Amino acid sequence: MPSTAFRPPLNARCSPLTSIASIRLFYCTRNFFWGRNIAGGAVLEFDMRRHFAITSLAAAALAITLALPAASSAAIQELGELGEGLRGSCPDAGVTAVPVPPDESCQALTKLTGYQAKVGPDRSLYKAPAKGRIVAWTIALGKPGPKQTEFFVERFGRTSQAAVVVLSPRKNLVRKVVAKAPMEDLDDWFGQVVQFPLKRSLPINKGQYVGLTVPTWAPAMQLGLASGTSWRASRDKSGCGDVTTQFGLLGRRRSATFHCLYKGVRMTYSATFISDPVKPSSETKDK
Repeated sequence: MPSTAFRPPLNARCSPLTSIASIRLFYCTRNFFWGRNIAGGAVLEFDMRRHFAITSLAAAALAITLALPAASSAAIQELGELGEGLRGSCPDAGVTAVPVPPDESCQALTKLTGYQAKVGPDRSLYKAPAKGRIVAWTIALGKPGPKQTEFFVERFGRTSQAAVVVLSPRKNLVRKVVAKAPMEDLDDWFGQVVQFPLKRSLPINKGQYVGLTVPTWAPAMQLGLASGTSWRASRDKSGCGDVTTQFGLLGRRRSATFHCLYKGVRMTYSATFISDPVKPSSETKDK
């Protein structure tokens, strides 16, 4: 079967991004748009705009899915899809289902690797449904004020950073990093939803999780949700309230036990997943 290529519009400035299963994706810069505490974050006593670092990726993937025959098509899915208005809590938690004390209303993820264990009853939101690739990731950031930013910078690092990782589940809540994206600086995107393309897509197998590593800090926690929504972190079991020690799975540290569970909070990230093409059955080939 010949390869299927997505061709960007003539008036768009595009360059090849990556190739997946003989499919080429492009990065386009214009003219091709698609419309310490129980929470686990570091605490300090919007206009939400969506900005996409890559605007053609989803369109390209959709074009690919439509173009391929059904017997061998790849499926595109947003793991942990972010609903309208979902954002990090800063500068305040806003109107919430569960009241958030004012002195805890601006929180950030700090020095950890984490993943969303549940959103309501759904435990599979950040699990790959099949073997495939992660081709981009998205984060919805709060917008801390000057004093709040100063607080985080002094304690956790000058630059807010994060990157997605693929976590393979092991026994007894052990999770191992088997693939990771390059680290991204987030300061310029506070108050916005930003999507980062991956020049090298990340392989992921069915049942593996997409997590988030934050080596410094990131205002990416939505607070005040029902207790059925929860996330897990790579912090030591005896230090679930320790927001200053580095627990992120960085460098050669690739696995940890994710005992620490924080309820009523949503980590505000997602990942764009494309499944591997399904080989046609013998019956399909005979047709």
